[in-house]
Amino acid sequence: MAQVPHTAPRDEVRVHVAGYEGVLSARKAAREMAVKLGFTLADTTRVTTAVSEVARNIARFAWSGVVVLRAEHSHGTPALTVEAIDSGPGIADPSLVVEDGYGTADSLGLGLSSARRLMDEFSVVSRAGDGTTVKMRKSA
Repeated sequence: MAQVPHTAPRDEVRVHVAGYEGVLSARKAAREMAVKLGFTLADTTRVTTAVSEVARNIARFAWSGVVVLRAEHSHGTPALTVEAIDSGPGIADPSLVVEDGYGTADSLGLGLSSARRLMDEFSVVSRAGDGTTVKMRKSA
């Protein structure tokens, strides 16, 4: 029988995002989970900022969605994974939204590109008319 590497149970928090209150709730939950995992102050700030950016995009462009935070421990290293999921209008070309300066007419276009830089792993899956899922991960 193959041996499976030991992985501690995952803690999961789901935050409904519909407006500014949801953005604040997602930020708070991310900060609390990062602290619980033993992240440094700098990495806690990075995670909190990245979660704020993706939650703000949900509230602004999709009007509602969910941010799922998972605390993981793999081979003794804590990590935080984030999924921001919405069923909004989607993005025609997801590769463009992670480039600095690409944004709506009334933004600087730094939200998702900043989140990408702040996290260790980052991906966007979306199609116009079919919602968006952003996945991010940061190890302590």
